[in-house]
Amino acid sequence: MTFIELLGYIGSHCKYDVMDGDIDTTLALALDGKHKNPVVGNIIAQMYKNSGIANAAVEIDRAQAINTLGPIRLFYMKDDAPVEGFRLVEDIVHKIDGAFNDEAMRLKD
Repeated sequence: MTFIELLGYIGSHCKYDVMDGDIDTTLALALDGKHKNPVVGNIIAQMYKNSGIANAAVEIDRAQAINTLGPIRLFYMKDDAPVEGFRLVEDIVHKIDGAFNDEAMRLKD
């Protein structure tokens, strides 16, 4: 699964509104710090930057995707961090698992 496919899955399954336009626009706005929701934009941008991939069309595996959230989780666990960020990160972790579970089931058939 590519990063952009993963972001699309998260955007269509997350209980929070993470999209700001289409998938490519959402990522671009997040990376530019112009996402309509600064918390969501920061999380998306950090996921991308922490992934170590060259571009959004590069394959990313489950462990790599989950590991991108490590520093973000720690930030939102601080006492003075917005609680909505922590809840969003936790939901995204579950959606990443769901994306890779769904992909594994498709490949199994």
